Amino acid sequence: MDLNPVRAAMQRYGRAALDVLLPPQCLSCSAAVDMPGMLCAACWSRIAFITPPLCACCGIPFEVDAGPDTLCAACMAKRPRYRRARAAFAYTDESRRLVLMFKHADRLDPAPTFGRWLAQAGAVLLADADLIAPVPLHRWRLLWRRYNQSAELARALAGHGPARVVPDLLVRHRRTPSQVALNARERRRNVAGAFRVHSHHRDAVRDKTVLLIDDVLTTGATVEACARALLLAGAAAVDVLTLARVVRPQLRL
Repeated sequence: MDLNPVRAAMQRYGRAALDVLLPPQCLSCSAAVDMPGMLCAACWSRIAFITPPLCACCGIPFEVDAGPDTLCAACMAKRPRYRRARAAFAYTDESRRLVLMFKHADRLDPAPTFGRWLAQAGAVLLADADLIAPVPLHRWRLLWRRYNQSAELARALAGHGPARVVPDLLVRHRRTPSQVALNARERRRNVAGAFRVHSHHRDAVRDKTVLLIDDVLTTGATVEACARALLLAGAAAVDVLTLARVVRPQLRL
């Protein structure tokens, strides 16, 4: 007897019963939705998902399509250490709620949905990646927070492409102050030399394309410091995929 149809039916009935007891709610507000992991129509309309046209390097969206290889002013002035960066949506007042609840409120239930959004936004990067690695937290911050949101996003990408997820590929060996109140130059100085490739994975990194995962791309200081560590360890290239990104253009001076 094939148990798969029976198991599938039991899962459907179980989900239906659970939905009666605990109706699915919007990820961002308390409105009712059809399935878990969804946004209601109002919240969905307020999320600025990033789609082409965009900068071929950093992924910042353009208002006018100037061609697939066009670079923004910041990337023309100075290319970042990473090869390409993409993000699922713009970091705005509306989307900040989603990011902060995932990052600070012990809300890990959106991870599968975020993984699907990341896979869609970074499809080209996923296709080229050999390894997927999260931006790491320092061990003391990880102990205080109890989980690394970037690692949860990386795990959510497992199965969306052939690349292997290596949660401890990078180590944050130096504790750094929060970046929130710092400008671009201060952020670069703050994280300079803070990352290194884990000694257990040095051979695995050599000549590989690494897809670096983080929650928000702001000035790019953190992912560039991580990219530098990976390239020094012999990585062939580093791409970056984030849940959100700030869309204000900022020259990397």
